[in-house]
This record gives sequence, structure tokens and C-alpha cells, in this order.
Amino acid sequence: MNFEKIITKHVQKLVPYLSARRIGGHGHNFLNANESPKSEGYFLNSSTLNRYPDCQPEDLIERYADYAGVHKSMVLTARGSDEVIGLIIRTFCEAGTEGILIAPPTYGMYEVAANTNNVLVATAKRETDFSLKAQSLIDAVNNSSFKIKAVFIDSPANPLGNIFEKSELEKLLKALPDTLIVMDEAYIEFASESDDYTSMVKDYENLIITRTLSKAFALAGIRCGFAVANENIIKAMLKVIDPYPIADPVAQIAVQALSDHGVEMTRDRVAKCNERRLKLKEALNTLPFVVKTFESVGNFILVEFRDGPKVFDAMVQKGVILRSFETKPGLKNCVRISIGSDAELEELMRYLKSLEI
Repeated sequence: MNFEKIITKHVQKLVPYLSARRIGGHGHNFLNANESPKSEGYFLNSSTLNRYPDCQPEDLIERYADYAGVHKSMVLTARGSDEVIGLIIRTFCEAGTEGILIAPPTYGMYEVAANTNNVLVATAKRETDFSLKAQSLIDAVNNSSFKIKAVFIDSPANPLGNIFEKSELEKLLKALPDTLIVMDEAYIEFASESDDYTSMVKDYENLIITRTLSKAFALAGIRCGFAVANENIIKAMLKVIDPYPIADPVAQIAVQALSDHGVEMTRDRVAKCNERRLKLKEALNTLPFVVKTFESVGNFILVEFRDGPKVFDAMVQKGVILRSFETKPGLKNCVRISIGSDAELEELMRYLKSLEI
């Protein structure tokens, strides 16, 4: 069989997103995927597993709507925020002629999801300090050679860790009323309440917030994410979503995680993680081969080393797996470190202190 004849041309050219699990790596201390270092216990009712689940489990939608402070008609749930990103592109972008705007360095799935759906990608420039300004995005949309239907912004940004300012978001939403502005808030629980822009969906019809239970809720393994947006946007995306995106056990666990007790546990987990991040940052800054530690409000720190690849490889040899961003724009010698447990971070620092660079 000639596979080149049956595989679509754009898929032949695709480079898949290299997730932490897809990259792999042999080790015992995984600080490369921004996961929680600890899982919680949940109860499962297996009596309904013979039935197909609801496309949008009502209990789950209502729980998340309460958590986000919006009406349930403004919430959609899917297999992680990754699926939500793909749904937005599939629902609103015409393949081959329209596209999205991103501001590298940023989360890689925006571009991969666009490429997978044969949708075009334009880029906007960040400032020299890696902050992002609305005017740069506005200019990129207006000067694009193709119609941009959605602007993707991660806040807190991955791997940078910084926030897209509210005043900049308001400026962007008002300047581009016919363009979807997608705020990826995967790490928002680690930031301050003032950096959460979910309430703004009530005032701006072109704003979409994406969320996940993978990070602060310590549920990366169940793949559960959300979109919060205007009801008409949610209705359009529900036309495109697969029939059964949320497995029944996933819905059961997510509902428990979003209970009052579950949310309180998450807040406690976040507070402890933020404490460990500050402690790690202070320790890293004592190392002579650390050039810079980026300010971060996520469950990770981006670090510029004097020789990033050497540090990364040395840690691999010790079984400590980090995430290199060596090839990303402006991030030469930069490595991202997830905030693991106290023991995991102590091991990391012990090995780093033994390096001679």
C-alpha cells in the first residue's frame, strides 16, 4: 500500500505535540509535566458502567458553573482543555483559509491543533521581558494575510509563568469584537483571584476561558477540562464535540473534586505548592550557573542556566526528568521545572549543587 496516497497532505507534514509522556525518559523523579506530586482518593459507583454517559453530565456542568461563578449554559466539559482548544479551532476556523494567532513562546498545543485541522497560524511578538501587550496582538490580527478567527493566550503562561494583564485583555476584547479571544487559564488557581478573568465572559461575547482539573486539582490522569463562554459559543461547540467525551468514572471523580471539600483540598494544595515554588526559587538563585529564574505564578519555574542542555542531560543521568525549552523562541538554555514534593525538590537541588558548570 502507498500510504502517501491515502494520508492527507497536511497530515503527512504534521509534527505531533511532544507531551511529557510522549517524549518519555527513564527516571524516578518526574518534574517535566507540571503534575501534582500526589493523588487523592475517590469513590466510584460501577452500577452505571453498562450505560453510555451523558455528553455533558449535568451534575458536572452544574458543579463547575458554581465553581466558576457562571450560569450552567455557559459551560462545556471535554477531555482536558486540549480537546477544548481543538474544538474551538474546528468550530470557528475554515480549514485552509482562516487561522489563529499565538504569541510564542507559548503552549505548543495551539499550533499543533491548528495544524491538525489544516488551519493557518500567525504569530505576534512579545516584549523583551516576555510580557504580552494587546497592541501587538491587535496589529498582528489587522496585518495578517488571512482572516484570524481566534487569538490564543495562556495566562499564567506556559512555560513563562507570567500573567496577561486585565487592562490589556479589556483593550484587546474591545478592539477585536469579531475575533474570539481565548484565555487559557490552566494554571489560574496558582495565581491571585484578581488574575482570574472568568467573570468577564458575562460582559464580552468574544471571550472564551479554558480550564482544566489537571493542575491544581491534581487530576491529570482523568482528562477533564472546560470551556466557559457565551451561551451561543457553547452551543456551536456542542455541535462539533464527540458524542461521549466524558467517561462516567471521570464525571464521578470530577464532581467529587468540585465539592466544597474537594475545592478546599485544592486550595490547600495550591498554597503548599506556591510555598515550595518560592523556596525552590530561592535555592536555585544561589547556584552560580543559574543566569535567571523567571517570575512564575504556576506550579513550575522556568530557569535559564549557563548551559541548559548540560544541566538537563546531567539530571536525566540521575533519573530526574525536567523539560527543556532550548529550541523555543528566546529560551536558549532554559529548562522548566515542575514543583514536585519536598522530597523530589530536595533531591533535585542535591544533584544540581553537585554539578560543575
